[in-house]
Amino acid sequence: MKVKVFTIFPELFPGFLGHSLTGRALDKGIWSLTTVNIRDYAFDKHGSVDDTPCGGGAGMVMRADVLGEALRANYQGGRLLNMSPRGKPLTQEMVKELSHAETLDIICSRFEGIDQRVLDAYHAEDISIGDYILTGGEQAAQIMLDAVVRLLPGVLGNSESIRQESFENHLLEHPQYTRPIEWEGRTVPEVLMSGHHKKIAEWQLKKAEETTQTNRPDLWKKYLDSKRV
Repeated sequence: MKVKVFTIFPELFPGFLGHSLTGRALDKGIWSLTTVNIRDYAFDKHGSVDDTPCGGGAGMVMRADVLGEALRANYQGGRLLNMSPRGKPLTQEMVKELSHAETLDIICSRFEGIDQRVLDAYHAEDISIGDYILTGGEQAAQIMLDAVVRLLPGVLGNSESIRQESFENHLLEHPQYTRPIEWEGRTVPEVLMSGHHKKIAEWQLKKAEETTQTNRPDLWKKYLDSKRV
């Protein structure tokens, strides 16, 4: 997968993506990352990329002409994403879909947003990582890429772990335990030490259901609906 990020802070990349599984995958060439500094396409010596919003309002807006030049010079087609709190929520299903793309071009919004004309001209898809506001799209882009890259073939050593993760089949993952068996008076559930695979699977499903029902009633409803089909 070839990833290209359009940003006014290219020094923020690869950030934490350069470490652990995603970093090793980057070193191995499983995915590549290039950045485009939007300020390089500004029209003045100060590298200005924003201006006041038409119609009034607080803050500044990224200019269509500056970002447009950056895209014209570097975007070669394919999936173009704009990290924005007004976008479609990022879900595990969307992450799976994005992991099959050969290229991902990502715009990191800043200020109050981006002039809509350039987003429309390049058919950019607005993507949100949650119902909260960040200082910029760089953090959101890295979180999204972390979720996507870990699904690329060869990044995770155990494909079974992907199938058992949260959000598979609309369930959150069951609680996990490891050694020591006893810690500060608390012990690992006995069933997990029994070696009885069927009972272990039943316990894990029950705990996943309990966790989902408590923490994510929206997912719990989807899970119940899927069982009725």
